[in-house]
Amino acid sequence: MSHFGRALDSQSIPAAGLDRESAMALIAAAGDIALVVDGNGVIRDATMTEGAESAAGDDTNKWIGVAWVDTVTQDSRSKVEALMRDVAATGVSRRRQVNHSLTSGADLPVSYTAVRLNDKHGGLVAVGRDLRTVASLQQRLVETQQALERDYWRLRHVETRYRLLFQVSSEAILVVDSSNRRIVDANDAAGRLFDRSTDKLVGRTFPIGVDSESEPALEQALANARTAGRSGNISARLANGGTAVDVSVSCFRQDAVSLFLVRFSATGLTGGNAPDLGAEVTELLANTPDGFVVTDIEGRVISANRAFLDQVQLAGEQQAHGRLISDWIGRPGADLGVFLATLRKHGVVRIMATAVRGEQGGTSEAEISAAAAPTNEPQCIGFIMRDVGRRLAHGPRGARDLSIAVEQLTSLVGRVALRDLLRDTSDLVERHFIEAALELTDDNRTAAAEVLGLSRQSLYVKMRRHELAAGAEAEDRQVG
Repeated sequence: MSHFGRALDSQSIPAAGLDRESAMALIAAAGDIALVVDGNGVIRDATMTEGAESAAGDDTNKWIGVAWVDTVTQDSRSKVEALMRDVAATGVSRRRQVNHSLTSGADLPVSYTAVRLNDKHGGLVAVGRDLRTVASLQQRLVETQQALERDYWRLRHVETRYRLLFQVSSEAILVVDSSNRRIVDANDAAGRLFDRSTDKLVGRTFPIGVDSESEPALEQALANARTAGRSGNISARLANGGTAVDVSVSCFRQDAVSLFLVRFSATGLTGGNAPDLGAEVTELLANTPDGFVVTDIEGRVISANRAFLDQVQLAGEQQAHGRLISDWIGRPGADLGVFLATLRKHGVVRIMATAVRGEQGGTSEAEISAAAAPTNEPQCIGFIMRDVGRRLAHGPRGARDLSIAVEQLTSLVGRVALRDLLRDTSDLVERHFIEAALELTDDNRTAAAEVLGLSRQSLYVKMRRHELAAGAEAEDRQVG
């Protein structure tokens, strides 16, 4: 605290009317930065610890003789004015965070408490704590949350690809728990092979669906896979008709559990008898309820299905040919070129919220995903658009307001203390769930209290705190 000691040895603070002992006690208790401000709001003296001084640089000297509000960012000016009003009214302000604007372009976040000086001119001393460490932690928290979100979606995409490959495989595949031999997953081809639905296969004990003479060979294949990681192909016969199949077993671990991947290959399930899905896929895309559009690399429509034509209010596909997709997609003032640039760079864009504008003036909210086909010449892009207007309009009451409110709170990270953000977020979520419980029970407060696991009195207290208690007091008195 050597900087503070030198400031107190000078005549600036005593001249303002604060005795040396009180000033030393105040600054020593909570001080990285101390400002002496006169009754007109002008900084007359400033001192700080070495850490804060290294961050502020020469800006501290430039603050002397300048109005306090002129040293902070635009959004912090009202907080400085509130600090001075608190001091004028009660002599001591509550703690507020402000951001000093530095000539380097960075901001210096400081949490100030102001105390009135014992002079007749209305001066004050503001003692602040450097919040750069807190801001850094908050930034790291946001970055960690973003990283977790990216990892979550990466895992979702991996799972989606796994499920897609698992289900479209022409081989019958069973996933078996090695500890109890129970089937934990099965694909559609396995259901067809064993002539039963996949949900009826899950939970059954393996081996299943093979004749008794083939079971010893399957048991040996499982033992080989447990020891060596995989078995060779073995021949077996199904119980329902004696169809010959080739079976191979692999062993892998997932979440500390050993699993067998058992693959069945039978004549007729692969090779020349497999159907050509090209025409079927084209027909499915044409009839899908989501809009599907194929464009060239510049965004000019090549092909579109009926769902897209209905969304943009066109009578036929020919009316869309050659036109830019940006004629219908994108919010007013938004440039779809940014979307296309991202697509060209990464090859795929997933679930972007946008708006669809119809030819007759209709608009709707939509989610759009797109993927480029790099192997085609000329290159083309496939867009899938899902109308989410009905989902938003008929969602749970308050859900959109809750999402918007949480997004607004998130934008305050770095400007508001974490404990305040947590408190406000907790209040928002609690209010939302109380409203959801009341909606679920048709405003039956007794039933809502049971749904939430609260006593009726506790629910009434929370409703009054969140200003949801219209009629709750009357009902409470009536019950009493």
